Amino acid sequence: MDSEKLKQLRIESSDKHRPRGSFRVIIAVVILALFFAGYVAWSGRSDRSTASVTPAGTNSTEGDRSAPARVAAGSPVLTASGYIINRERIEISPRFMGVVKWIGVHKGDAVTNGQIVVRLDDAEYQAQLAQAEGKLAGAQAGVAKAQLVYDRVADLARKNIETRQNEDDARLDLDAARAGEREAAGAVALAKTYVDWTVIRSPIDGVVLEKLVNANELVMPQSFGAANGPSTALLAVADTSDLQVEIDVNEADLSRVFLNQKCRVSPEAYPDKTYSGHVAEIAPEASRQKGTLQVKVQIHAPDQLLTPELTAKVDFLAK
Repeated sequence: MDSEKLKQLRIESSDKHRPRGSFRVIIAVVILALFFAGYVAWSGRSDRSTASVTPAGTNSTEGDRSAPARVAAGSPVLTASGYIINRERIEISPRFMGVVKWIGVHKGDAVTNGQIVVRLDDAEYQAQLAQAEGKLAGAQAGVAKAQLVYDRVADLARKNIETRQNEDDARLDLDAARAGEREAAGAVALAKTYVDWTVIRSPIDGVVLEKLVNANELVMPQSFGAANGPSTALLAVADTSDLQVEIDVNEADLSRVFLNQKCRVSPEAYPDKTYSGHVAEIAPEASRQKGTLQVKVQIHAPDQLLTPELTAKVDFLAK
């Protein structure tokens, strides 16, 4: 009986190894799970690093968004509007106060360089010229008399009839007479200059933009603060074959504009007409209030369709 009970309580050797095999399986499963989790974590970190650092020369969505598109040569990089202006507008003013005696042009008339356009009343200056010429004639007579006296005294001094003192006095009188003659000649030249200034001529070939006075009006070189004082200019003229477009370019667009840049000009009044041009001037100072910089585009070969103060569209072209 006892032996049978001992046999029932005995553990077979095959049963002793079963728990050890199960334990090893569990350990293996845990190791595989940890390895898989580590691999997944490493893969995610690698992907994030690759997404944040883009090698040079590769395409990325963010890079494409920030990089400016390349524009073909001759294509517009900026379009802006401005006003057609004369490159030079000249207001012809008198050199002194006077009364307009005659004005020979009207608004829109063509004028040439040196053409007489206005005459001022020159009666006063003609009288001053006549007076100066009379003084010059008297001075010239005084020189002639002093010359005769000196020649006579010098001849007598050589014969020891006159003293050297008298000869020196005669020579000094002659020098003083010549100085008086030069002074009188200067007064004549000044009077002639004033007479010449009463004749106003056009300084350029161009067109009369404005007629600012009429005959019998008083004009003067500059005003002294009086709002209703005399006119300070007679005419405004300009060369209509020398035109520009004046544009205020926004400061955000200045990087697209440079000197001598080729441009295409289209007047708003004639949208089918285009003219070539170039950037001739960029202002050295911006407008703080408007946040713009003034740019002037020179128009090549303008025709009669282009009128100052009309609006024009300008395309700034790429190199």
